[in-house]
Amino acid sequence: MLLDVMGCGLSADLSPTGFESEEDRVCTLAKKLWDYMLLGQELVKSDVILVLGCHDTRVAEYAARLWLDGWAECVLFSGNLGHFTKGVWDRPEAEIFRDIAVNMGVPADRILLETMATNTGENIKLSYQVLQRYKVKANSVILVQMPYMERRTYATFVKQWPGDKENTHVIVTSPRIAFHDYPSDDVGGLKTTVNNLVGVLERIKSYPSRGFQIPQEIPADVWVAYQELVAMGYDGLDYKMKAT
Repeated sequence: MLLDVMGCGLSADLSPTGFESEEDRVCTLAKKLWDYMLLGQELVKSDVILVLGCHDTRVAEYAARLWLDGWAECVLFSGNLGHFTKGVWDRPEAEIFRDIAVNMGVPADRILLETMATNTGENIKLSYQVLQRYKVKANSVILVQMPYMERRTYATFVKQWPGDKENTHVIVTSPRIAFHDYPSDDVGGLKTTVNNLVGVLERIKSYPSRGFQIPQEIPADVWVAYQELVAMGYDGLDYKMKAT
């Protein structure tokens, strides 16, 4: 049975017990995937903050705070309407994110936009073209995305960045939100969040063979947690239908 709640209490042990509710079990397993997706990289002052569009406006808010705190000279927001925002928002994700940043105090002349990308690979490749067009140095890049997209964003950048990968320093970061605090009315409840986690992990495993990402080692306990979630009905369908 799939749960459709906004949050959960987390059990400490991955092993099933007679006292663990289904909700606790789902959260314990999903947090295994969540923790694996987070890279935990330390911020370094960089040339540009590259923000990949999505349906979570907390990403835009976090990116704006990074600029306001002086981590880079400019911000580039990338993204058209993706599957999560098409039919929900009436303007490209990049424009929505830009407006949030400006309202938070980021000067409009420190912001660049890329409004054509509809998936992670296009975010990377088309953003590079914008930086080249405006002659913005990008020897160091801070990538900003949702927490459960950190690892996949990094793997995609390293594979698909058109520039000099060997001499480009890249880190990935995301809003500091704990797993149990992530579900919301805007991004969906626990069911949606867990399905998205399952879908992202499937792509981390399958996309390298398709040339979309570099390979990432998946620890055995993370894969076991993934398999149990799939057996419980969390097949990543939300993510498969809505993301590429």
